[in-house]
Amino acid sequence: MRADFAQIVVAKNGRKPQQSTGVMMFSRPGKFRWQIEKPYSQLLVGDGEKVWIYDPDLRQVTTKKVGAALGGTPAALLAGDNAFEKNFTLREIGEREGMEWLEAIPKTQDSGFEKIHLGFAGNDLKAMELFDNFGQTTSLLFARLERNPPLAASLFRFTPPAGADVIGD
Repeated sequence: MRADFAQIVVAKNGRKPQQSTGVMMFSRPGKFRWQIEKPYSQLLVGDGEKVWIYDPDLRQVTTKKVGAALGGTPAALLAGDNAFEKNFTLREIGEREGMEWLEAIPKTQDSGFEKIHLGFAGNDLKAMELFDNFGQTTSLLFARLERNPPLAASLFRFTPPAGADVIGD
């Protein structure tokens, strides 16, 4: 899957929302690329074994093993191995804003998320709402969604740039 996204993050206290845009790509099982383009560049790449988080402004790369990094996270819903029921309790929560909504509650306490809402128009994922353990809400709207597009394997590999600090597993 490939789609453009617009993301809005609202803190628990409701202060000015943070907005960003970018492109996401997923190739099951376990491979993804989440590229934030505006307002600040950041890249997350899951290669099936590790998750690489690259901040070009800081010249810093953080790595985590996929199992620990994905588990009950939104990326596991999108890039996982279709074993949703293993990691999430799912239930339909009705229609809103012209979409049918599904709620996913992580079964593990350490996922970082209280619950995730997925909005569908027909079979297409159009929106996600992420409610984290700190009272923060992240809303994602997807556009120009493509199912099963040709995606080069190189999109799901990451090599830290020369001079970048690498932190993690």
